[in-house]
Amino acid sequence: MKLANRHGRAVLVGDRTFLDVEEASGGEFSADPMSLFQQWARFSSWAATQDVTTGAILDLADLGAPSPRPAQVFGIGTNYRQQAEAFGWPIPEVPMVFTKFPSAVAGPTGLIELSGPRVDWEVEVVVVIGAGGHRIAAADAWSHVAGITGGQDLSDRDAQMRPTANPQFSLGKSFPGYASIGPLLATLDEVENRDAIALTCSLNGEEVQSSTTADLIFSIPQLIEYLSGIVTLLPGDLIFTGSPSGVGLSMDPPRFLTSRDTLVSWVEGADEMRLEFTDGEGEPS
Repeated sequence: MKLANRHGRAVLVGDRTFLDVEEASGGEFSADPMSLFQQWARFSSWAATQDVTTGAILDLADLGAPSPRPAQVFGIGTNYRQQAEAFGWPIPEVPMVFTKFPSAVAGPTGLIELSGPRVDWEVEVVVVIGAGGHRIAAADAWSHVAGITGGQDLSDRDAQMRPTANPQFSLGKSFPGYASIGPLLATLDEVENRDAIALTCSLNGEEVQSSTTADLIFSIPQLIEYLSGIVTLLPGDLIFTGSPSGVGLSMDPPRFLTSRDTLVSWVEGADEMRLEFTDGEGEPS
């Protein structure tokens, strides 16, 4: 199953066709995408009976964030082995967790205002929680996942690394649009191997990141177990699972986003995000 948010309304997605959830269910399920995560098992069972191929034609430009108002957004730093090696960092013993504040969540297309001269890209597989819970065992973790989507953990490296003596990542990763996700939420049956989900990122047509989640230091089930061992995960919550090597900070010399750039991010099953940037002075040149 693939789910999307079309102009604020939940839709099931086929091969470029869509079915409005509220209309197709006769009002049994709300048009609000967030309400579906609260009853994910029942909704999933209903959705499996629907013929999406007969729906209207879908334009990906009409889609917003598939989980537009999550209560909690978690980010994981240094979670790809090749990225840690690229920076010369030691492999962490426990997940490095930060938050991206929910006000940063945005859809998969559009114009984002850069917050400074050192804003970096980080394509990620984003987990969307279905059935929440506290102290979820890794062995049970996949049953708590509604699906996966694409994400950009956009990062203002200057804001992220201050104060210098004790950096606080969250604010540097939470400017408007810096948690762009989408366009589709794909359930696990839509990906070939849930332990090796592919993802890529291209900047102005040049591929800068390409990997799979097989390179994760902490797997998705391990992340869910770790996080839920501390907090209660809630339906619709997002987990940005980490970014592979190829971010701008690791380049020689470092490279950052400008108002002339187009960033295309792709995650297996979730389709393609396309973001453009402005420095706040107007449209990209």
